[in-house]
Amino acid sequence: MAEPAFSVCVYCGSRPGENPAFAEAATAVGTWIGRHGGQLVYGGGRSGLMGTVAEATRQAGGRVVGVIPQALVDKELANRACDELHIVQTMHERKAMMAERSDAFIALPGGIGTFEELFEVWTWRQLGYHDKPLGLLNVAGYYDGLMGFLNQSVASGFMGEWQMGLLHASADAEGLLRTLVQSAGPDHAPVPLRDVI
Repeated sequence: MAEPAFSVCVYCGSRPGENPAFAEAATAVGTWIGRHGGQLVYGGGRSGLMGTVAEATRQAGGRVVGVIPQALVDKELANRACDELHIVQTMHERKAMMAERSDAFIALPGGIGTFEELFEVWTWRQLGYHDKPLGLLNVAGYYDGLMGFLNQSVASGFMGEWQMGLLHASADAEGLLRTLVQSAGPDHAPVPLRDVI
């Protein structure tokens, strides 16, 4: 397999969610990555949206890199079909490796783990630990409430517009992925992030 043109880190739920649109979006994201010669970097599970995006990437000819802590291997059903499956000891190691191996980040619908991963990598970006683009895929209005709260935080003086500007939010999977990959640039090299945590 040829060297991937780019690597996208996808944060998403280990559950499928109640709305079929969530799985459709995960399929669209994985398919786009694979068809454009990219590599998926994700949490290494085979259940829920995690499994859906990984399988879609693989079916479309993309490369799949999974990173999962030992404690979650059984709970999240580690995906042995990954081209690379890294089993690490801690969540800190997981997130650092995923960030190092990626050129851009995108969050799909998910739960508390997805929220935490998105906010951490967004925080790293605002602090200058990396300069990689971040995206939020707002499927079926899933993140409408969050976007409202974030704008309230700006209005209340706890965030600046420039911080909001670091996060690309869209309901269009293909358009968002294109923006993120183009923002990363063809010569974008992964930045070591192990010193962040």
